[in-house]
Amino acid sequence: MLLDRLTRLVPTRERLASNRWLRWLGPLLLDPQLWRWSREGVARGVSIGVFFGFLVPVAQIPLAVVTAIALRACVPAAVTSTFVTNPVTFAPVYYAAYRLGLWITADPAAAPEQPAAGASAAEPGLWQSLGDIGWPLFVGLTITATAAALCCHLTIHLAWRWLERRRRRPDAPGDEPGTGAAASPHAASGEPMTTAAERQRHA
Repeated sequence: MLLDRLTRLVPTRERLASNRWLRWLGPLLLDPQLWRWSREGVARGVSIGVFFGFLVPVAQIPLAVVTAIALRACVPAAVTSTFVTNPVTFAPVYYAAYRLGLWITADPAAAPEQPAAGASAAEPGLWQSLGDIGWPLFVGLTITATAAALCCHLTIHLAWRWLERRRRRPDAPGDEPGTGAAASPHAASGEPMTTAAERQRHA
């Protein structure tokens, strides 16, 4: 089931403590406060994981864990949220971020440069092309990562509060239409209820 697969993605303290990239954190990683599923901790953790999941293609988990420790966020939520980018979503996310960055950084007044003739210009042209791609991609990823992190933080807070209010709402089965005291005008006014036979007898 999907829930079982998602549960397996959530790391345990032992797994993270034995990771060669995180072993140096030592006792900091085992702090119980970092493993509590509280509203603010989860909101921070998911925001951190989504931010680094979008922003960097490598070392997402170590960066998310270190930042979660520094900001006192939920570590398992931060680690799991880095999977927002994966082999399925990586290409469309990065292409969309590149197009966004290109739209923001484009200079309409700049004229395209003509490539220089000869083999000697091939290598500079390649590095120029990589530079032209890298800057718009970085800008697009930064904007996407920041916006997604803020949206996740706000959404989790709102959803958490809504669930808490719904859980605290008292059940009132007697208040349903057609049932309970509210459905009887005699009960509402305090008058005694009489049957049809009694009404005919008194008449």
